[in-house]
Amino acid sequence: MKYEPISSKLFIKNRKKFMDRMISSSIAVFNSNDVYPISADSTMPFEQHRDLFYLSGADQEETILLLFPDAVEKKHKEILFVRETNDHIAVWEGEKLTKEKATEISGIETVYWLQEFDKVFFGLMTEAETIYFNTNEHYRQSVVTQTREDRFIRDCKVKFPAHKVAKSNPILHDLRGVKEPEEIDVMQHACNITEKGFRRLLGFVKPGVWEYEIEAELLHEFIRNRSKGFAYTPIIASGANANVLHYIENNQQCKKGELLLMDVAAEYANYSSDLTRTIPVSGRFTDRQKQVYQSVLRVKNEATKLLVPGTDWAEYHKEVGKMMTSELLGLGLLDKADVKNENKDWPAYKKYFMHGTSHHIGLDTHDYGALKTPMKANMVFTVEPGIYIPEEGMGIRLEDDVVIQKKGEPFNLMKNIPIEIEEIEDLMSK
Repeated sequence: MKYEPISSKLFIKNRKKFMDRMISSSIAVFNSNDVYPISADSTMPFEQHRDLFYLSGADQEETILLLFPDAVEKKHKEILFVRETNDHIAVWEGEKLTKEKATEISGIETVYWLQEFDKVFFGLMTEAETIYFNTNEHYRQSVVTQTREDRFIRDCKVKFPAHKVAKSNPILHDLRGVKEPEEIDVMQHACNITEKGFRRLLGFVKPGVWEYEIEAELLHEFIRNRSKGFAYTPIIASGANANVLHYIENNQQCKKGELLLMDVAAEYANYSSDLTRTIPVSGRFTDRQKQVYQSVLRVKNEATKLLVPGTDWAEYHKEVGKMMTSELLGLGLLDKADVKNENKDWPAYKKYFMHGTSHHIGLDTHDYGALKTPMKANMVFTVEPGIYIPEEGMGIRLEDDVVIQKKGEPFNLMKNIPIEIEEIEDLMSK
């Protein structure tokens, strides 16, 4: 891995929190992701299942974590199963985890080779009454591919039909949504790498450059700072392309007078950052562009202040909607009649700001985290309002990542990334 090791203390804490929530005589199992094929002998780059990484730090394919707090033998309370390496694998694929290295990374003392799993698992299931299955129940999930976890669940139900079943996902939503200090440090590092990429671009963007050239500049800066690259598929949208919320073609030329919306950010150690900035291709905003930009910035700044312990998710978005409505009235994009006659299920402001303002961020860009209960300290959210005006050929979105504090306003992990008009123009002029 390119990143510096994360202390095993984090994963030890995470496992303890999870096991404290397990019912008596229960086992929880977590599988790594598959290596997905493309065609012929090609595969997609491996990405570890974030739940397995969260609980163990193991970042290798064909890995299984088993947690059994009530195991008869103490050594079986936590077990990590990893792929056994050999000389052939070492030559063709490189170094794999040894048992000693797996213990160092995870803090788990008992490590077995993967081929021992079935035998060990059967023996432990004779002691257990309930098994926790790890299903994906994220509110944005759209899974059409059978996963390694899916196959395990299917086979386990056949082999152990008398066992009770529980879900690990609700526990993980609660736990992963509230970050440990070590996690926030890693996320800050990802944001710092993103800052370097953005500052690099301010001296590169000018009329005539292509969106994909900007993508290449960012990737260069991210990887040279020990990131795998983008935390998500980059959006580099010049001119009217910014009105396509998930524009990812990045194949157009940036033209004089246009704005460039960039929703791009680095990952680090599997943790995401998530940044959006909108800059003038020519280095200077027009008066109208400034007017709309300042409206978006005001909404972002005021919305950020609402992210405090106790805030209700649904009410937060209603309040941001009121802020945006006021700004759109000031910009002349809405009038009082539009607001008076609006559909309450799709308010008038949605014509120009149709997406949500904030989401959890962490190991996943759209991370796990409670949404139906009040916000808590150490949750990390994006704040990303936008105004999209197809008829004027522009879209402006601004986004930062912030940590809810016990008291006071959230801490902005991206506070050093330029966002004010004057600073952006000044840096681009240099």
